Amino acid sequence: MSLKNQACIVGIYEHPTRKAPDKTIAQLHAEVAHGALADAGLSFRDIDGYACAGDAPGLGPLAMIDYMNLRVRHMDSTDTGGSSYLIHVMHAAEAIATGKADIVLVTLAGRPRSEGSSGTVPRNFGANAPDVPFELPYHAVTLNQYAMAAKRHMYEYGTTAEQLAWVKVAASHHAQHNPHAMLRDVVTVEEVVNSPMMSDPLHRLDCCVVSDGGGAVILARPEIARSLNKPVINLLGAGSSIKALNGGDIDLTYTAGRYSGATAFAEAGVTPADIQYASIYDSFTITVIMQLEDLGFCKKGEGGKFVADGNLISGVGKLPFNTDGGGLCNNHPANRGGMTKIIEAVRQLRGEAHPKVQVPNCGLALAHGTGGVISSRHGSATLIMERA
Repeated sequence: MSLKNQACIVGIYEHPTRKAPDKTIAQLHAEVAHGALADAGLSFRDIDGYACAGDAPGLGPLAMIDYMNLRVRHMDSTDTGGSSYLIHVMHAAEAIATGKADIVLVTLAGRPRSEGSSGTVPRNFGANAPDVPFELPYHAVTLNQYAMAAKRHMYEYGTTAEQLAWVKVAASHHAQHNPHAMLRDVVTVEEVVNSPMMSDPLHRLDCCVVSDGGGAVILARPEIARSLNKPVINLLGAGSSIKALNGGDIDLTYTAGRYSGATAFAEAGVTPADIQYASIYDSFTITVIMQLEDLGFCKKGEGGKFVADGNLISGVGKLPFNTDGGGLCNNHPANRGGMTKIIEAVRQLRGEAHPKVQVPNCGLALAHGTGGVISSRHGSATLIMERA
């Protein structure tokens, strides 16, 4: 089934908090839901579908549906880390297209900053996977696993630390205009490469922030979307995929975005050259460079050259990206940045991004998320959206 024009995004909300020691995770989920409903002009009574991932408490949707007193016909608990919420959008569109729901709410929330989480401690990605016991003796953590992919990319293609730094520079140029961003100072390439080395070749400023917070999106049938007071944002295409270790036969230089992107572009009937704005998952600077290649914005190995000289900066470069500051500067709630990628893409399509970073007449946008670790097992999901 093609999802093209089968569902629309009608509500979005990003929680303004970046540290919430006084709130529960369930409370944050409810607050972002309330915000998205207010944005759409809907109420909790209108919701008949709900999705959340492993960031939600208890048994995920079972707990949150009860907590928010929802009455639903469709629910989804798919969990692929940071790409979960883009997959939820895809599944919600499928439910709407098949008549199993009319209006679907998707929420994300977490408190990793308050709970002291970071990328320098072990995380139980796929803790029950058969090959995990063989990895544990090497003490892999998020940071050094991404560093391993970066090092390999440098070896294969000559990517430089300065090219990685341009991703952070672009994010900082955008974050200066976001009053909620954790890091609002504009940085230079020199400042990035001179920041403390965390795991060779990644410096501190190559890494995303750790924040509390969350976000929500709401999808609805097109006829409902047209009855509301917001610009109609159509879902044109969606794709998801995974990449695993394949018994050790693995190429560290690409991600599952190679497959999810191809599916989304084919369904939407557009090409990377048509995209006017891109929300790209940015847990680390290398994540952005590899995904730009895998999504087809440049050839494999040319991501470093593609991002250099400010090519990701709105108003300056060829592909404006993450105009809220992204995970590198704005926020990375629940250590899962996929939700905010959808939200900023919708802002751009609506013309609601900050005036200093708004892409003129933005009509076609992409949002892409990754969950897990790109040098190990991970999932990717891609959405292509259009302003009607």
